[in-house]
Amino acid sequence: MLMIKDLIKGAGLKATPQRIAIYESMRKLGHACADMVVEDLREKYPTLTVATIYNVLESFVEAGLLVKRFSLNHKMYFDVNTYEHAHCYDTVHNHFIDIDDPELLKLVTDYISSKEIEHFEVEGIDIHITGKQK
Repeated sequence: MLMIKDLIKGAGLKATPQRIAIYESMRKLGHACADMVVEDLREKYPTLTVATIYNVLESFVEAGLLVKRFSLNHKMYFDVNTYEHAHCYDTVHNHFIDIDDPELLKLVTDYISSKEIEHFEVEGIDIHITGKQK
């Protein structure tokens, strides 16, 4: 497994201690908004602001290290898992759960690919199932 420092450098970014800490936090959290990362890093990096962390997370998205996830609580979440997969989103706890189901992805992709959506060009498919945990 690549070291986080090498992963960040390989994505064309400078591997600063703050970036390394933020990516480590994302690996631990899996799916998180900037507030969650601030809380996770508060003790070790008390001067890191939500704005700084959000900017670093956005730079990770641009570099392909994270993927954005939209939530119903009006916060941007980031996903450390950049491979193709679906999600269940718990609307009560604002929590994402990965669904690794290649058959589901293929089924939806094949269906959408066979359709012509008027005035729209499909760039990708993001399966996001909402509900609440039992």
